[in-house]
Amino acid sequence: MRFEWYPAVRDRDVHTTPKPRLGGAAMYIVVLAALFVASFIPFFDLVYFDVGRMWAIVGAATIIIVVGVVDDLVDLDWMTKLAGQLVAALLLAWQGVAIASLPIGGSLTVGSPAMSIAMTVLAVVLVMNAVNFIDGLDGLVAGVAIIANGVFLLYSYVLSEVAGQTGRFTLGALLSAIVVGVCLGFLPHNWNPSRMFMGDGGALLVGMLMATSAVSVTGEVDPRTISSEEFLPAFLPIIIPFAVLVVPLLDFSLAVFRRLLAGKSPFSADRKHLHHRLLDMGHTQRRAALVVYAWTAVIAVGALLGFSVQPPWIALAFVVIGGVICSLVTIAPISTRKRAERAAQRRAEAGETADVDDPLDRHGQERADDVRVASSPAVRRPHSPLARTRPPHPEDTE
Repeated sequence: MRFEWYPAVRDRDVHTTPKPRLGGAAMYIVVLAALFVASFIPFFDLVYFDVGRMWAIVGAATIIIVVGVVDDLVDLDWMTKLAGQLVAALLLAWQGVAIASLPIGGSLTVGSPAMSIAMTVLAVVLVMNAVNFIDGLDGLVAGVAIIANGVFLLYSYVLSEVAGQTGRFTLGALLSAIVVGVCLGFLPHNWNPSRMFMGDGGALLVGMLMATSAVSVTGEVDPRTISSEEFLPAFLPIIIPFAVLVVPLLDFSLAVFRRLLAGKSPFSADRKHLHHRLLDMGHTQRRAALVVYAWTAVIAVGALLGFSVQPPWIALAFVVIGGVICSLVTIAPISTRKRAERAAQRRAEAGETADVDDPLDRHGQERADDVRVASSPAVRRPHSPLARTRPPHPEDTE
């Protein structure tokens, strides 16, 4: 704030005072520090065995944070931002952080290198933009990322039991733990009322790490060790990050469709995101963020229970009950407003009026009377005896 490194408040922003958007730069430094410290932990020796893959993650994170921070300061055009995202995703895929197997024909099938790279780039860019699109409320991205990566981290341990992995300490688990730690540290500064924002740099960085942790797991699963009954649970890690991001992905899909239908760029900004609609319904910023948290938790935990708890109806019951509760909380402001409107209508029909002496209303009425008198023909004729039938108002001489 001292150096005024913050942009002006935009029309679509929900905050009213300028705030720094460079929280992503601090998050990037913490991510690098965490990766550096983890390289000295013996449990992660196998993760750091492929040095090129780790440097690709660092390089992709650097590209994303540079593009994001510059955009936070000078507002880059969407083509430049998309180009930076594509370069970062291609770097990851080129160094082996790519979707290596797909559930086809009842088994995990390794695709061609070209298909692997194409699907990896699409997945990484999609998740990055989905996360960035919901970055419109204090604490929203950080909270969703904590829930999503927390569930993914839990499942990464379950996966090692059935997917033929060599250990529980995988790249996906490491990146998920880092994202949870970074977001937990940043959330107190970003919780409403926030002191700073993570900006596009932070949101894109979180999305890139989430996508990387998901696609990396497919390369750590040995297709030869997966039976036809186990292939779906083994592929769940690539499903969970998208399942827990149903709200961001839904918001992203609706935004792209809405803007294309209007003849605009899919990356053009507007104020019609889901979190904006929650605010318009009557939710406060905190309550809107908690509503999205709740939906994310129900879907994420439900997906986890579906493959780790028997019988299956337990997971189904959790999702149904949680969905009903979340729906009631989501529409609660509308119900409250409708009850107030009906009560006001009943009072009006009963002829009840509230005669409250409001000084501002009384002064406004007096000024309206003065204007009407001043604009009458009697006032415009100075020699008329009716030209001054009232004492002059002090504001008439201004």
